[in-house]
Amino acid sequence: MKNLTDQALEEVASYFQVLSEPTRLKILNLLRTEEMSVGEIAQQVGFSTANVSRHLSQLAQQGLIRRASRGTSVYYAIADASVYELCDIVCGNIARQYEQAAQERAVFRRG
Repeated sequence: MKNLTDQALEEVASYFQVLSEPTRLKILNLLRTEEMSVGEIAQQVGFSTANVSRHLSQLAQQGLIRRASRGTSVYYAIADASVYELCDIVCGNIARQYEQAAQERAVFRRG
């Protein structure tokens, strides 16, 4: 890592901690193509609006999403699309690991 202060490293750790929860990753994936209300997000991920609101708050604190009020509704959208580059790198790595493990199992079964 570059020469980061202890405080900056704490912020980096917090950023990754927010991304370490599967529900928040699902939410980010939903917001990848369109903005949504908390109710729409809750319906898609299968959790209560209170639970989703808590996750949205944590994502917003890290600057990953933004809120926009329209009438009586609040809509959420991605504020930092670079998070998808990071997720694509990690997801690609995980997919390669699963693929390799599947190939190894196939070779073992044939062997």
